[in-house]
Amino acid sequence: MAAYVIDSVLFGDQFGTEAMRRIFSDEATVQRWLDVEAALAKVQGGMGIIPRQAADEIRDKARVELLDLRELKAEMDRTSHPIVPLLRAMKKVCAGDAGEYIHWGATTQDIIDTGTVLQVRDGLDEIERNLRALYGNVCGLAARYRDQAMVGRSHGQQALPITFGFKAAVWAEELRRHLGRLDQMRSRVLVGQFSGAVGTLAALDGAGIEVQQRLFRELGLGCPVITWHVSRDAIAELGCVLAICAGTAGKIAHEVYCLQKTETAELEEPFSTGKVGSSTMPHKRNPPACETVIALARAVRTLAPSAIESIMAEHERDKIVLQSEREFVPRLFCMTDAAIRKMVAVTGGLNVRTRNMERNLHVQNGLLLSEPVMMKLGATLGRQEAHEIVYRICMEVFEQGGSLKEALMQAPEIQGRLSEADIDAMLDPHGYTGQAGEFVDRVVAMQPAS
Repeated sequence: MAAYVIDSVLFGDQFGTEAMRRIFSDEATVQRWLDVEAALAKVQGGMGIIPRQAADEIRDKARVELLDLRELKAEMDRTSHPIVPLLRAMKKVCAGDAGEYIHWGATTQDIIDTGTVLQVRDGLDEIERNLRALYGNVCGLAARYRDQAMVGRSHGQQALPITFGFKAAVWAEELRRHLGRLDQMRSRVLVGQFSGAVGTLAALDGAGIEVQQRLFRELGLGCPVITWHVSRDAIAELGCVLAICAGTAGKIAHEVYCLQKTETAELEEPFSTGKVGSSTMPHKRNPPACETVIALARAVRTLAPSAIESIMAEHERDKIVLQSEREFVPRLFCMTDAAIRKMVAVTGGLNVRTRNMERNLHVQNGLLLSEPVMMKLGATLGRQEAHEIVYRICMEVFEQGGSLKEALMQAPEIQGRLSEADIDAMLDPHGYTGQAGEFVDRVVAMQPAS
């Protein structure tokens, strides 16, 4: 039985993914701690700091399946400490006195921080894989619907024609920037921690920096210039970047949600027979995937302040930030991955209702194209005078009904300045999408960070 939605049998896949739950599971967390201890023993055995035979035994026994996690948990409760019980458990399973040499010169936070970074690396790989899939889907939509005219909206109102390809290309370029952010962030975030009690490596008699360098080569992590026990800016950056990524997933989901409303009906998230919209209204075709993604994006956004708050750590060690990170980092990854994965499914099977897009271009009887009329008149009357004239005509049409074409044909200020053919051309929404297609081509031609 789960008390939180990420681990819920019923709701877990709405708020997380199986892959991310595995990465941040208890078993994976302990295994990552053991991975760090095993790598440390290997390096120190090779340098002659600890006996090579002891190092080999530690590496052989550094497997979570050899430990009793219930017993480990009981010891954590008794000692109020996460790593000492692990060291005692390892001493039991290691032959001879090998267990005496585990954790040589290290401190608890070294193991926890580096273990977390290994999990973060796995989590970022998963998120990046899904973000690339989302980017690919959205680029595909941009290319496919490059020239499909639709209403562009501002302030929630019809503004001017765009193309659906143009809208999707805006999403794609945002996602491409996120892939760049993930790539650039890795060198700052995927850095190991091995610094000793207060960061000076005093326990290793001058060999500490060499051990540190070899350890992180072994683990495939960056080597810190100096301890980051109380420098949590990389975790803060991680929190903010993932919140931004989830935010874009939420933004796209919200756009689909809005454009799926019955009166608009230009987009619809994938629908399959059996998907139920309401327990009492059988006709409903709701957007539950998009609604969940929006909720996830809002939840992830609330974690960014927690990550930033951890920057304010005290003195040379501060367990408060560790406890805080232990709580929010798994949630950050689980919910971000869930949001992106769901949008991969939505964009991969998105129903694009082009007939409704065409229909909605004309619901205001020409008012959508007031700008080209104003610009044409402005060439001879001046822009401000043209705006005043077209504004008055548009407001009359809006309030009294009719069409913009009829009103323009009847307006004394227009007669003799614009022919019917001129007006028809200006009020064709397909002829006023600007350079939308060229922008789509530019976006689709761009390459994301490798």
